[in-house]
Amino acid sequence: MKFLYAILFTFLLFGCESQTESETSILKTHFENSNGTETATYQETIDFYIKLAKEYPEINIQTIGDTDSGFPLHLVTYNLDGDFNFKKIQDSKTTILINNGIHPGESDGIDATMLLFRDLATEKNNSPENTVIATIPIYNIGGSLNRNSTTRANQNGPKEYGFRGNANNYDLNRDFIKSDTKNSKTFASIFHLVKPDIFIDNHVSNGADYQYTLTHLFTQHNKLGFELGNYLNTELMPKLEEDLAKDNWDITPYVNVFNRVPESGFSQFMDSPRYSSGYTTLWNTLGMMVETHMLKPYKTRVEGTYELMVKMISITENEGLKIKELREKSLEELMVLEDYHIQWKIDTTQTTTLNFKGFEADTLISEVTGLPRLKYDKSRPFTKPVTYQNYFKPKKTIKIPDAYIIKKSNYKVINLLRKNFIEFTSLKKDTLIEVESYKIKDYDTKKGSYEGHYLHQNTTVTSTVKNVQFKQGDIYIPTRQSGIRYILETLEPEAVDSFFNWNFFDTILQQKEGFSPYVFEDVAIEVLKENSLLSDAFQYKKLTDEKFANDYYAQLEYIFQHSEYYEPAHLQYPVYRVLKDFKLEVD
Repeated sequence: MKFLYAILFTFLLFGCESQTESETSILKTHFENSNGTETATYQETIDFYIKLAKEYPEINIQTIGDTDSGFPLHLVTYNLDGDFNFKKIQDSKTTILINNGIHPGESDGIDATMLLFRDLATEKNNSPENTVIATIPIYNIGGSLNRNSTTRANQNGPKEYGFRGNANNYDLNRDFIKSDTKNSKTFASIFHLVKPDIFIDNHVSNGADYQYTLTHLFTQHNKLGFELGNYLNTELMPKLEEDLAKDNWDITPYVNVFNRVPESGFSQFMDSPRYSSGYTTLWNTLGMMVETHMLKPYKTRVEGTYELMVKMISITENEGLKIKELREKSLEELMVLEDYHIQWKIDTTQTTTLNFKGFEADTLISEVTGLPRLKYDKSRPFTKPVTYQNYFKPKKTIKIPDAYIIKKSNYKVINLLRKNFIEFTSLKKDTLIEVESYKIKDYDTKKGSYEGHYLHQNTTVTSTVKNVQFKQGDIYIPTRQSGIRYILETLEPEAVDSFFNWNFFDTILQQKEGFSPYVFEDVAIEVLKENSLLSDAFQYKKLTDEKFANDYYAQLEYIFQHSEYYEPAHLQYPVYRVLKDFKLEVD
């Protein structure tokens, strides 16, 4: 009898194993069928997830919004409970959102996430009970459809891949805050639906050669701030590195160098809100980019991306409650914060030493240019201590106002506020309000086009407190809300990725009215007679500025700009800061 039971048990066990293997075989990806040399097309990817969702109730696929390509974005979700109501999920589980194919030539994450979802569904991997995994299978659909085999000149596979630019040739990983594309607007809808605790964006990069297949680019921990930033830097990141190392997957911080050797030292990449992880961090989401090394074989890169996501799911499963508590605590601290840092710089007094695994490099004479060139030698690997500058300190800090007011005519900004679930109200009637008002003092503009813009930088302002008459329907935006970081990063003109720096308000930079010199000559005499302080300043400037003293038009313009004839709208920033509470009547 015992013998018969043993045979029956063996048969059942063999049958279960065969069923799992059979399921996996039926659901093999294009990547697997090509022995790790090719990546799935857009249609193959979507068809794969549709098939998974039909076969397994733990997986759901839905379309959300539109993209510049005309195709909708897809959101695929894995939840062991089969519940895909995110409002319910957020109360009981931790959520990870994985973004793939933002640069479709960097296709590792597309294939790795297909494998991940299949292996979760078929129970090849342990299914997390307290963690929900959601993914955008391919974010840059237009770029994915534009397949080729040449535009990633330095990359070691796959055979064909998509193009970096989207259907309108935007780099989508520069578009999150300015949101020029339909892709970005739809991403905002997905992000605020899922409300992820952790965000992973899968990429491929190379600025140097080294031994690692995997590098990580976590959001900058000082910028994230509070206990949450400290947890990211001292617990989550080291835990991920440790868990990967146990399975022989060494990983290092993103090697932020170009055409120089890593052992000379490098700094952490600062992910401002134009980037995916910089944008998601505005809501205290723990964001990271995975950056595999493009010189490593494609199969190895995909496998490494897969393992990293598996490890992150495991960490989240164990520490999800702590992560959610720290996120909530950060929001509570933001609600009472008085100052906010809008610009950062490297803190040279603090560094980390990496036990870096690289390759020796030589400087040779190029056979192409006849000039010195860098060449890595893979036959000479090394492990050396390398200085890593991963601490930043504030460069520019502002006082957080109680609210901002923006004129109702700025509909593009208002639409983005609405898209990002920023709470605001409309003034019920014309109202005189004491506000802090900015004038643009100075700024630089990039000489070349950058992602459809001539981006401003090094912006400075002057401020005055004054009474301003606002109109019925103008928009009042309280700062103490969950989107406080988004509000401050976009509406403070000196912030790196402010709406001002992205050219949303460029019309204020052009003076609309002027003067005719032959007419204004007589007016200028009267202006100086009536304003002794201006007259003294004018004479002093002529004495101390030789160029000014020899330029008649500049002198007249100086007087014009300091007179009542000069238009108030020129350089007047059309967003105002409310510094104290007042009784607001709203619709």
